[in-house]
Amino acid sequence: MPAVQSFSNPDKLLPGTRFADRYSVVVKGQSLDAITASQRVFLKSPAWVGRLMALRNLLVKPFGLKTGAGDLPQQQRRIGMFPVLSQTASRVVMGLDDRHLDFRLLVDVKDLGEGRQEVSASTLVAPHNRFGRTYLAIIMPFHRIIVPAMLARIGRG
Repeated sequence: MPAVQSFSNPDKLLPGTRFADRYSVVVKGQSLDAITASQRVFLKSPAWVGRLMALRNLLVKPFGLKTGAGDLPQQQRRIGMFPVLSQTASRVVMGLDDRHLDFRLLVDVKDLGEGRQEVSASTLVAPHNRFGRTYLAIIMPFHRIIVPAMLARIGRG
């Protein structure tokens, strides 16, 4: 099961960050780069996560929030619905800026030696207003269940 850790210096990646977390898992014999790890985390989600996201999208659409690929620029590379903002072999940064909050999702891969790698998923959120803070408070219990469950699947290939 992925372990939760704090994220150091989140303002460097997303000014105004008010929430940051980091979950990590150690995998063996995978030889992953960050883009492959990101695809495994965000493209192969459990069915129950898909149902929760569909419900979320239905509930927030009346408020004008982004709910899917149709709300995003078509030319921008994405992993799932998340636009890729930058990438290296060891880190992918995805994220969206919306009127209520901005967020970044980071997937990092670190070689631990002996065929082991640490894969971590970090989330940074910078709410802009009361609605953003309320939205963050509502989704946080789900976030704390969904991210570790998705990250745990990475070793399954």
